[in-house]
Amino acid sequence: MAQISLMVNGKSTSAEVEGRTLLVDFLRGGLGLTGTHVGCDTSQCGACLVHVDGAVVKACSMFAFEADGADVRTIEGMAGADGALSTIQQAFRDHHGLQCGFCTPGMVMAAAALLKDTPKPTEAEIRHYLEGNICRCTGYHNIIKAILAASGQDVSALAAE
Repeated sequence: MAQISLMVNGKSTSAEVEGRTLLVDFLRGGLGLTGTHVGCDTSQCGACLVHVDGAVVKACSMFAFEADGADVRTIEGMAGADGALSTIQQAFRDHHGLQCGFCTPGMVMAAAALLKDTPKPTEAEIRHYLEGNICRCTGYHNIIKAILAASGQDVSALAAE
C-alpha cells in the first residue's frame, strides 16, 4: 500500500492505494469521479484522458501512486464553479459533438489540451491530435466542428456530413 496526496480538480485529497491501482480506478472508485471512462483497458481508445500537471494522460496506463503530488484535472473539473459548462463543453453541446457520450469526456480533455497549445487549430491539426481518441458512433465531423467553434473559428465552411 502507498499513501498518496494530490490535487484533483482543485481539491486536495489523500488516500492509501495498492501499488497496482490504476489512476482511472482511483478516480472512479476511490473518488467517485465517474466521468473518466474505461473504454478498452489497453490504452487505445482515449476515453480515460485526464490532465496530470497539465499534460494529457491516459489514466488507464498510469498507476495512482505515480500521480502522488500531482495536479489532476478530470472532465468534472472542466465546468465552472457554478456548474456552467466550459467553452469547450458548450461547443460540444451546441454542435452535437457527442452521440452516445461515451468518448466525450476524453474528447473534451483532448480538445482542451490542443486548444491550450494551439489556440486556432486547423481541421487537419484537430484530426491529427484526436488520432488517439476513438468515437464508436463515428461522430468525428461534429466533434471537429465543436473544437473549431470552441477556438472561436467559423464552422460554417465545414460541409455537413
